[in-house]
Amino acid sequence: MDADGLRAAVEAEYAADLDLLGSRDLLVALSGGEPDPAALLAAAADSEYAARETFHEWTESAADPTLRETFAAVADQEDDHYRRVRAVMTDDAGHEPARSGPMHAYLRGREDPIQQVASGMVGRTLVSLRTHERLIDFFDAAGSRDCAALFRDLRSETAACLDDGLATLDGRAEGDDWAAAEAVAGYTIRLAADDLRDALRDLDR
Repeated sequence: MDADGLRAAVEAEYAADLDLLGSRDLLVALSGGEPDPAALLAAAADSEYAARETFHEWTESAADPTLRETFAAVADQEDDHYRRVRAVMTDDAGHEPARSGPMHAYLRGREDPIQQVASGMVGRTLVSLRTHERLIDFFDAAGSRDCAALFRDLRSETAACLDDGLATLDGRAEGDDWAAAEAVAGYTIRLAADDLRDALRDLDR
């Protein structure tokens, strides 16, 4: 297997989960009901903050200097994303970002470098690309051009992070590494989708 094959396999096996994460149900779950711009921006800020914290942890614990640089670059990107989302929030006073959630709790439990790259730079980014696309559609429809443009930029930069992760795997993975990478990338997607399903079930109660 190579990185392109890994991505294709994960996207095929977890297509239903990825479709859910890019559906209107995402907006409903994040808003706690009818999609609401303020709630969606707050949730997006939380997501960027949690990713920043994950990659900060990995940067500090990475033994390999090259991998440390890779993780540090992602942490810096996520910090920038967090600040840019906060900048378009009209009422962010007192908003305390959530550091974690099921997906990031799982990511932070990965200690093997291949698994970290596969879960954090492949599985997580495949989730983010779907959620960013849904947010772009929402803000376009709402006439919020600045917000739609922001999430277009974030989506493009997230796609570049995915490319970097795939390239890193191509340079490091061999043999059984690919099976492990596929497993953790897929499980990351499944966790994000299951978290969304749980939120939707809670709304129906």
